[in-house]
Amino acid sequence: MDTASAVSTFAASGPLKGLRGLVMGLANDHSIAWGCALSLHERGAKVVLTCLNDKARLAVQPLADSIGAKLLCCNVEQEGDLEAAVAGAVEHLGGLDFAVHSIAWAPLVDLHGRVVDSTAAGFSRAVQVSCHSFAELARVVEPHLGSGGALVTMSYIGAEDAVPNYGLMGPVKAALESLVRYMAEELGPKGVRVHAVSPGPLPTRAASGLLHFDDLMASSAQQAPLRRAVTLAEVGNCVAYLVGPDATGMTGQTLYVDAGLHAVR
Repeated sequence: MDTASAVSTFAASGPLKGLRGLVMGLANDHSIAWGCALSLHERGAKVVLTCLNDKARLAVQPLADSIGAKLLCCNVEQEGDLEAAVAGAVEHLGGLDFAVHSIAWAPLVDLHGRVVDSTAAGFSRAVQVSCHSFAELARVVEPHLGSGGALVTMSYIGAEDAVPNYGLMGPVKAALESLVRYMAEELGPKGVRVHAVSPGPLPTRAASGLLHFDDLMASSAQQAPLRRAVTLAEVGNCVAYLVGPDATGMTGQTLYVDAGLHAVR
């Protein structure tokens, strides 16, 4: 049996068969959202993907097509876009069991400068896009999630430690991790679980905006106990575990997929 056939057979009877989810933030084949979508698909889940706009769609439509996923445009700064994306996903899938939020952005002028020099406007936009949009997503999808539903977002060790050149995004990710805990407390009585996954440095489009990112990747791989970087598949596999039936007793956590880097910093 070839690899494609083996994946298809596994997906047909996989541990996530019957689950339906929205995966937000597809930019290219290096996106964390893409690693998540692949892992979810391989385990039998049905997903709808989002990208930023029609320009991005031209680049990522073939990725969505390769796993038979519907692709929608969603700019979380555009009023009504998030609601439309969730409605489109619900209509296409017949409901939702989970949502994955893999969206982060900050103005380069603020990202490349000192935190103390950041503008109020730049800081606010970074929080709105990278953090508060997760709360907005939860609000919109909550009516569609039953007991056992799951929401997952993406963080980074810079939320906990001051990482050189991570700058403005450190406080933003710290706010995101705190948001996860509050959302877990609020949605827990309904049986909805909320988590953050904190990957090690990955060469995503968002990460490419950081100064000296190649140096950060190299030093992280040298410091990590496993002495390597992690892969998109490893991050996606963690997300697939969190939204599935084997993690129903877990919520409100930040789970590190960073080759152990968080343990030795």
